[in-house]
Amino acid sequence: MEVSPRGYRAWRSRPASCRQRTDLMLIAHIREQFRLSLGSYGRPRMTEELKELGFDVGHRRIGRLMRQNSITVKRNKKFKATTDSNHRFNIAPNLLNRDFSADRANQKWAGDISYVWTQEGWLYLAVILDLHSRRVIGWAVSNRMKRDLAIRALNMAIALRRQPKGCIHHTDRGSQYCSHDYQKILRQYGFKCRSSNLI
Repeated sequence: MEVSPRGYRAWRSRPASCRQRTDLMLIAHIREQFRLSLGSYGRPRMTEELKELGFDVGHRRIGRLMRQNSITVKRNKKFKATTDSNHRFNIAPNLLNRDFSADRANQKWAGDISYVWTQEGWLYLAVILDLHSRRVIGWAVSNRMKRDLAIRALNMAIALRRQPKGCIHHTDRGSQYCSHDYQKILRQYGFKCRSSNLI
């Protein structure tokens, strides 16, 4: 490598530069933040986190340090089915025909269940939207996707909007929405029930 013994010994005994010492400190923080994020922080998010901790760093430097230390995000394709259409409940016809516009409040509501991955596992989120304002008017969260999750979101929306008679209620064909308990509440408050063709 065309390096003299004297030059090599000088390099071995030379103290670490200020930048090298800073890199070592950054690597320690990167490893800690990576651990706390359960391995989900990539270069952009890691840069933001370190800036919030007071480090004046750029994303290129963080990317280099992560590559050199084999700190890479392992993307897991997490998918959870939220529509159980394999049930014996009655399914309402789809008369909305993808017309999600509404002229006034409480004319059309839409409900759905989604899922969020957290450090403690999956959480399920049920929401009710008023299609006129696109505002969330009812919601509920649970670690189990049962019919009471959808019912709690519906009850919150009804309490907020004071029994909107004649409102079209549109959901998918999931068992939570087709259950007897859920349908009983819709009939009690005079909803017109519609379901999506999506299964």
